[in-house]
Amino acid sequence: MTIELNPVGVTCNLSCPYCYEHPIRDAGNAMGRTYDMEAMKRGLEAEGGDFTVFGGEPLLMRFEDLEEIFRWGFEKYGKNCIQTNGALITEAHIALFKKYAVHVGMSLDGPGELNNSRWAGSMEKTLESTRKSQTALERCLAEGVGASLIITLHRGNGLPDARQQVKAWLHDLDAKGLQTARLHLLEVDHPSMIGLDLTPQEALDAMLDFGAWEKEHNLKFDVFQDCVNLLRGTDVNVTCVFTECDPFTTDAVHGVDGDGMQSNCGRATKDGVNWRKAEQRGYERQLALYRTPQAFGGCQGCRFFVMCKGQCPGTAIDGDWRNRSAQCATWMGIFGFVEGEMIANGEQPLSLSPLLPEIEAVMLATWGKGLRTNIASTLVAIEARKRGEVTEPGVLAGGPHGDKAHGDSHGNVVHGDAPHGDSPHGDKGRRLEGRVPVIKTGMEAP
Repeated sequence: MTIELNPVGVTCNLSCPYCYEHPIRDAGNAMGRTYDMEAMKRGLEAEGGDFTVFGGEPLLMRFEDLEEIFRWGFEKYGKNCIQTNGALITEAHIALFKKYAVHVGMSLDGPGELNNSRWAGSMEKTLESTRKSQTALERCLAEGVGASLIITLHRGNGLPDARQQVKAWLHDLDAKGLQTARLHLLEVDHPSMIGLDLTPQEALDAMLDFGAWEKEHNLKFDVFQDCVNLLRGTDVNVTCVFTECDPFTTDAVHGVDGDGMQSNCGRATKDGVNWRKAEQRGYERQLALYRTPQAFGGCQGCRFFVMCKGQCPGTAIDGDWRNRSAQCATWMGIFGFVEGEMIANGEQPLSLSPLLPEIEAVMLATWGKGLRTNIASTLVAIEARKRGEVTEPGVLAGGPHGDKAHGDSHGNVVHGDAPHGDSPHGDKGRRLEGRVPVIKTGMEAP
């Protein structure tokens, strides 16, 4: 579970066209820079764990207040984290990060013009903002500040020629000590994104190209090992986009707003209202997707369903959380490719295992009780039943909240947004080789 502190709401110094927080801004519900420090601390204490300072852009906080929240976090948990676009980072901030053990998750899509989608108001300002962000990232690495990177793939950086530039940039960052990065597929839910997204085949080509690049470098992308772990049933620490999610009370993300109140993951907010968390969770989405034909937005018959679970509801077709991800074809291609590699290496992926129907049945039964699960816990329950032991089917070891499901070496994994420090997923040794599959027409599994 990740705890996100949102002191400035969705207020930001940039205006990225693909930002998933646009629906809140468009509805006029963006919070300003007013926040209550004591109320935020009470809210964080109620959540009971270390947290990530989030936004919008959290560096819009007064410097003195940012230092106070980091000091408080360091005294209670021994560490801190912030997710930022990096353009506002100064030498004073870097000193603050070092003093209070702050891990910096930075969002950048590439060098120079490849980052132009992170718009600052004009071309000149955007390029200058990108330069500042890149300099800040390199300064963090040089000063020993833990840092990681998020790259959103789109037409500006995901086509072949641009990818070569991105890989050269990552090669340089790898040499400077960057260890982890996360690849996002562009989430299309705003008119300004039209024409910016890659086709499913282009997105698959880009993802697998970066996966092949990864094998020659220390820098790792978590997505590929996540897919391996899911297909092996060792999915205790996979990123939250591969876990079940109730968009009305997101398990993976517990937000604390500037007034100290609870909120949900912003990726699931499509109606512009930052709803408070529901008191009772439910997994109707997974139960429905399993039984709904693919032609009607469901996942029926997909052998990767228990690994993918329909993906993040924030990426659902037509912005309707009841549908599977609009990125389904690309994820099917990635899972199919990894599946093929495992077979070539002598492994049997669970997607082709005789156990799959039983795994599906146990997971569906667990979700039907309003409880979280994963494949690893389900396999433990199946083995226990074979021994004649009475056990709750497939419930996460962390309890119904599944708080351990998203843990990493630093305590949490942000909802596909901010990996912390060294890769938590055992990425070393991962190899992507062979030809890139072609996505089939329709939504059938490749």
